[in-house]
Amino acid sequence: MSLDDIADAVGVRKQTVLYWFKSRSGLIDAVLDHAADELLVVVEAAIRSKGDDPIERVDAVVCAVFRPVVRRPALLGLIREVIRLEEHHINHLRSRLAVVVERCVSYLTVEMEKGRLRKCDPMLLAGILYSTVSGTGTEPIVLETFGWSPDAAGLRQVRRELRGFVRAALQPSR
Repeated sequence: MSLDDIADAVGVRKQTVLYWFKSRSGLIDAVLDHAADELLVVVEAAIRSKGDDPIERVDAVVCAVFRPVVRRPALLGLIREVIRLEEHHINHLRSRLAVVVERCVSYLTVEMEKGRLRKCDPMLLAGILYSTVSGTGTEPIVLETFGWSPDAAGLRQVRRELRGFVRAALQPSR
């Protein structure tokens, strides 16, 4: 999509777009920054909303991320599609998300060492959790094939099953 196409789509002149963003590349990075910022705010708020129990905290993050995924699937869809962009955009997004990924992996590692979460590779677990939540929220056509109904009741059912799945996967071995 060219800057002319973008300007037409938002109803402004190309010069207006160039006033705010010096290039198409700058615009793409700004959009990625905005998407990453939204995701980070949601995750941080969810973490702060719960007490000490690690499964409750992860559950809060799952619910918090699921909410905007369902309301605005383009948010995580955009992040998922970044692989189609040039390498410097991919690296830009990676650097923005690295802080939250490192924090998440560190938290999971500590909780696994305490025996409060099932022991596994914390980096892989974080990636699987992200992929599960984002895939569940951004693939409604695929989910419809499995009998999911994309209405309020269907969304509640998907979220309930997703939460149960994540909780069961995190339970420590006894």
